[in-house]
Amino acid sequence: MYRFMEIAMNKEIIIRALKIALLVGTLLALINHFDSIISLNLSGLQIFKILITYTVPFGVSTYSQVMQRIEQENKP
Repeated sequence: MYRFMEIAMNKEIIIRALKIALLVGTLLALINHFDSIISLNLSGLQIFKILITYTVPFGVSTYSQVMQRIEQENKP
């Protein structure tokens, strides 16, 4: 677990995950909340849901990058 966190805190991994989260999170937010976003009629709950939407691609991207690096390190 320590090695996972050490790799996950790498600046390169964080920047790449943020870029992916921005792109994918925005697409997901538009798909799920398009009408409310266009009409600027967002409730506090909808804003919270949109913000949470960005955490999913960030987490998936980070996890996959870290696991890929760990697998590379463990190759003989």
